[in-house]
Amino acid sequence: MNIKLNSIGLDKDPKDTTVVVAMSGGVDSSTVAGIMKKEGYNVIGITLKLYDDNKENKNSKQCCTGQDIMDAKRVAQKLDIKHKIFYYQSKFKESVVDNFVESYLNGETPIPCVQCNKTVKFNDLFQESKNLNADALITGHYVKSLTKNNITEMYRAIDENRDQSYFLFNTTREQLNYLRFPLGGMLKSKTREIAKELGLNVADKPDSQDICFVPNGDYVSVIEKIRPDAFKKGNIKNTEGKVLGVHDGIVNFTIGQRRGIKIAAKDPLYVIDIDAKKNEIIVGNKKELLKKDIILKDINLLVDKSVFDKEIFVKVRSTGRLIKSKLNLINNHAQLNLFDDEYGISPGQACVFYSKDNFGDKVLGGGWISKN
Repeated sequence: MNIKLNSIGLDKDPKDTTVVVAMSGGVDSSTVAGIMKKEGYNVIGITLKLYDDNKENKNSKQCCTGQDIMDAKRVAQKLDIKHKIFYYQSKFKESVVDNFVESYLNGETPIPCVQCNKTVKFNDLFQESKNLNADALITGHYVKSLTKNNITEMYRAIDENRDQSYFLFNTTREQLNYLRFPLGGMLKSKTREIAKELGLNVADKPDSQDICFVPNGDYVSVIEKIRPDAFKKGNIKNTEGKVLGVHDGIVNFTIGQRRGIKIAAKDPLYVIDIDAKKNEIIVGNKKELLKKDIILKDINLLVDKSVFDKEIFVKVRSTGRLIKSKLNLINNHAQLNLFDDEYGISPGQACVFYSKDNFGDKVLGGGWISKN
């Protein structure tokens, strides 16, 4: 007997299926809520207030602001769905903002969006959805997911310019089986088209580009506000140990950086390493940024370990290419060998694992790039 599944892979009629939609106030999550409502699901929208802000500029490219909460509320009213707001400022600061600052102080380059997804969004929001007896948690992420026999697999979105799978590698298997991503199979232009058809006020709203708590990308000012003691002068050295100059704080630098070093040299200088313990910046030429071997920590797997007996593909930065590689798992750590050279690999960034099959680029899990 063939059981007819609904559009999110469950054997229930949409009218008998309750879904929670994470509504940020942007066009993507708003459109997802509209799609679910139009298909007949019982929709509950949830918006998280993550930090306090004074921004009310509707053209801002930050997310999760007061204006966004109002936009989410208006969309919910337009769609005639239930809407709840949860106030998670303290939890967000502790789990995401403080982690972000500490990472820079340790000479790393953090990715707060991954931390936010792992903690507040896909941990706490997951639990809130369960408390509401929802059958699934729906988000507006551009990730393709396939559900079969209640097992969900995650793939890169068909719109590779919008793909967000890199930021979701730390999702647990339990969370992934509960999550659905309706936008993974469409282009952004189609999302806006649907939003206009639904008459949503956010149809032409600009996309979020900045980190939500870092206005205009000025992360140094955020660190200065939280940890003013972080800005200590130290030496800038070359890879041979020769002192070339003085810096005003390691938090002003990231691996691969070329501008802002302020040292005259025959050839362009790049930040090769950041030694937090010695408070030193190490600079060198571009060739010295090349890497093929990486140590990873805090590995999260979404598939059986046997998959890694074969070659895989990895991304070592969110905007990076897929690189064929070989992974050697050692408990919760891993040694990764890249088959192609890559420049400027930075500790604190994620390395996400993929394989290729008939459905696309499948997410296998990932880990954090470590200094050693």
